[in-house]
Amino acid sequence: MTIDWIHFTPWASLSGGVLLGVASALFILLNGRILGISGILGGLLPLKSGDLGWRLTFLLGMAAAPWVFTWLAPAGFLQSPRIDASNAVIVVAGLLVGLGTRYGSGCTSGHGVCGLSRLSPRSLVATLTFMGAGFLTVYLLRHVV
Repeated sequence: MTIDWIHFTPWASLSGGVLLGVASALFILLNGRILGISGILGGLLPLKSGDLGWRLTFLLGMAAAPWVFTWLAPAGFLQSPRIDASNAVIVVAGLLVGLGTRYGSGCTSGHGVCGLSRLSPRSLVATLTFMGAGFLTVYLLRHVV
């Protein structure tokens, strides 16, 4: 195995993980809720009274974060990611992820970050399942197909 040292980003990955962990911990401590994007988005329908404001604010903030970061970061700080897939493949992948979050009763951040930190057996099984499926998919697409 070789590492692509040009695109190896341990510090960006570590800082992103730390930010996600701190945000998850603060969210559960301050709101008593799990920071799972699928649960936050899924909670918009059917809408419960008092839930609309924080859910929309969270989702809009998440959508706006890349533009805010681009505006605040020094020029040339980050390169645009390269995605080697067609738009159709990206749409199908997104739909499959959405389907998986419904069947798995949560998403990667809900199970992988919040669930594992609470020692949830269901989250351990879900995380092992989606990580294993991801590893298998990458192997099949890069070495078999």
